[in-house]
Amino acid sequence: MLYRKFGKTNEMVSVLGFGCMRLPILTKDDPTSIDEELATKMIRYAIDNGVNYVDTAFPYHSAKFGVGGESEPFVGRVLKDGYREKVKLATKLPSWFINTREDFDKYLNQQLERLQTDHIDFYLIHALDVSNWDKVKKAGIKDFLDSAIKDGRIKYAGFSFHDKVDLFYEIVDYYDWSFCQVQFNYIDEHFQAGIEGINYAAKKDLGIVIMEPIKGGNLANVPDDIKTIFDSTGIDRTPAGWALKWVWNNPKVSLLLSGMSNMEQTVENVKLADEAIPNSLSEKEFEAIEKSKKMFKDKMQVDCTGCEYCMPCPSGVAIPKLFKVYNDVFMYGSKAGLRFIEPPQMASNCIECGLCETKCPQGLSIISDLKKVAKQFETK
Repeated sequence: MLYRKFGKTNEMVSVLGFGCMRLPILTKDDPTSIDEELATKMIRYAIDNGVNYVDTAFPYHSAKFGVGGESEPFVGRVLKDGYREKVKLATKLPSWFINTREDFDKYLNQQLERLQTDHIDFYLIHALDVSNWDKVKKAGIKDFLDSAIKDGRIKYAGFSFHDKVDLFYEIVDYYDWSFCQVQFNYIDEHFQAGIEGINYAAKKDLGIVIMEPIKGGNLANVPDDIKTIFDSTGIDRTPAGWALKWVWNNPKVSLLLSGMSNMEQTVENVKLADEAIPNSLSEKEFEAIEKSKKMFKDKMQVDCTGCEYCMPCPSGVAIPKLFKVYNDVFMYGSKAGLRFIEPPQMASNCIECGLCETKCPQGLSIISDLKKVAKQFETK
């Protein structure tokens, strides 16, 4: 395992972090049913092989976005038996619940109990964007972070971000943050904060955590014609490996998070992390990625990562699943996934309430996109 300095903290973090948002589950369509036996083996395998950064959040693996999910309590259990002392633990405060100064302490204290720990190493304000930034400022974010650091409940303060780069600059400059978390992959190089935000954060000596390096798995399961581009280089590397290698190539990146869902992914990613050397991609590799990027963008219809922040839909529409099947038609010429979607979950059941759009970290026009899906699958 390779390690990099985490900005001004001077902590050394593994280039691969274990993201606990997409853990294996026992029951289809029940994100709370974590397969604890398998997930424990995966996380402890990663830690035993050098991963020292474990990331979770208040809502991960919840039945309903916004309520406390099962990821934090599970992580608290999996880090027993001496594993807590081996890792830097990261979790995120649910910014959408913050209305008063007291709310900050309420949720942090709950999270400490859920995680069975007396401190969080890397504490993030979750999913900052234009809809919640002013609210957390007015509620007293500065005083809260200063106080929580002083009393030892958190060691370092950071934030995760989902909005335009101008707001990112404002947030970075507002507080003496230690680190930030942004979306970055070879498709989303200029999306949201993007490379501009990364460069700005690096100038401020912030540790930089990358989320969605494989774009919710989309860059792992690529069409054959894109895979052919990669194979033509003669390099034995999976599509996921190409995506991770591209992110790790940037020396300003401290670590990337991978939301691993099975043991095979865990073993592969740990192995790939041994090759995470900055500035190591050749001209031939860059050319292959650029060709793949263009082809991928031409095929992708809806830029959904499958995070499920939009769920559950009040009308029962299976939004991420429908978008995946819709993309699969254009990517692979297949609509096989449609057989797993029941009639009440179809796009035409959308009542255009817009609740999903207020939660989407990608800023998708979900209502409009669902109409396209309905036209594709439900018109004769």
